[in-house]
Amino acid sequence: MREKLILEIAKRDGFALTFDDVRLRTSHAEVMPDDINIETKLSRNVDLKIPIVSAAMDTVTEYKLAIELAKLGGIGVIHRSLSIEEQAFHVAKVKHHLNGLIEKPICVYQDEKISSVLSKRESKAYTFHSFPVLNRDNKLVGIVTGNDFDFCDDHSLNINEIMSTQLLTAPEGTTIDDAYRLMCREKKKILPLTNPYDMVVGMYVFSDVRRIKNGSAETYNVDKKGQLRVAAAVGTGEEALERVSRLMDKNIDAIIIDTAHGDSKSVIETLKEIKRNYAIDVVVGNISVGDSARRLIAAGADGIKVGQGPGSICTTRVIAGIGRPQVSAIYDCVKAIGGYSGGIPICADGGIRNSGDISIAIAAGAHSVMMGSMFAGTEEAPGEIVFVDGLQWKSYRGMGSIGAMEKSRGAMERYLQRQRGKNQLIPEGVEGLVSYKGKLADVLFQYVGGLRRGMGYAGAASIEELREKGEFDRITIAGFSESHPHDIKITKDSPNYI
Repeated sequence: MREKLILEIAKRDGFALTFDDVRLRTSHAEVMPDDINIETKLSRNVDLKIPIVSAAMDTVTEYKLAIELAKLGGIGVIHRSLSIEEQAFHVAKVKHHLNGLIEKPICVYQDEKISSVLSKRESKAYTFHSFPVLNRDNKLVGIVTGNDFDFCDDHSLNINEIMSTQLLTAPEGTTIDDAYRLMCREKKKILPLTNPYDMVVGMYVFSDVRRIKNGSAETYNVDKKGQLRVAAAVGTGEEALERVSRLMDKNIDAIIIDTAHGDSKSVIETLKEIKRNYAIDVVVGNISVGDSARRLIAAGADGIKVGQGPGSICTTRVIAGIGRPQVSAIYDCVKAIGGYSGGIPICADGGIRNSGDISIAIAAGAHSVMMGSMFAGTEEAPGEIVFVDGLQWKSYRGMGSIGAMEKSRGAMERYLQRQRGKNQLIPEGVEGLVSYKGKLADVLFQYVGGLRRGMGYAGAASIEELREKGEFDRITIAGFSESHPHDIKITKDSPNYI
């Protein structure tokens, strides 16, 4: 990646710059904004259709938001203020939401009681209602569907008394194209795949296969199996390794080692241990200087998360005196690892307030951006809507806040704290409310639209081209004021300007 003149001058003169200090220069454009390619990467092997990642925060990313974000092209990071089992549950909910090939379908036994299966379905919060039925030799003998359950009044019966034995099966290795043709011809919505011993080795569900085949899932960020992509946060040490082991069973796409100080011995040791034992992409953060990026990549990181203190709820820079303005931090880390060298993507974590900041972050060298407060007020984020002064709000807090650390050992460890008592905690975040923003899809439409417009002005037809071509002007306070509406009383809110 070529040097950015303004950022080089600032570095030479001992300045560090953030989003409001710069603006992108325009350049000749040969592509319309809506035709721009905004596909990118979170990590070495994990693709994104839009450069948007949701933060691993307990008021931001659980399965509902992760599902919706993946359907819109990004990826969610399930937070680690959950027990290991709870976090695995949220990951599984995302992975099971949309399936091309279900490699390990949930099966039931023919001699199980209907009441037992229904209880299990409720306790596990399964969103599906059809199950392959096995005998005690684990061979396929039938299918039970939602209709079978709905039209059964006696839940004391065994599954084999309501299941269908008129099966459509296909051999192991059947492709999604072949499965679609077969299911359409035979008018069957469930297609188990079996090996020569009549054991279930996979399954297709027609509703998911049809979505993939007819293009309605075209915007979805899916893995090679047709499942929505999702990542999850872990800490360091034995507990992190236990989480990774459990998450690997759920086909997790990427692990995020999520700490306030990514360039530390415990992080590097954990990274090396994960890479030694598992074939999984590991993104590591957070850092803000180039030397840290080099060390983490040398230790095996597949992606780097940049940002120390820029978040709207973060007080690290005030409490600890640590942190670097975000645009300079991104640029320094990218430049230190050779721009494109090694294919190691950078995710800019924090500080995004407007869609134009996404354009600036990518022009500084980032491949994607991670956002928290921008998503915390959406319908899909955890938490209830509350009314204050006649307006709708949702809770939002930093993982270094008192409340988050009291609730979760993981939140304390993220900020290198071991104390238990409230008076012994050193918070590096605050708790508050953000305005309710409605559906994530509507919010993201504006952010992605703003990014496309910024890329169009900069003459960049792709994310990589913006990273390469984007150049900045440094602006003064007068220039910053001029950037915003002025000399007018705004009488109607805009959906993309606060």
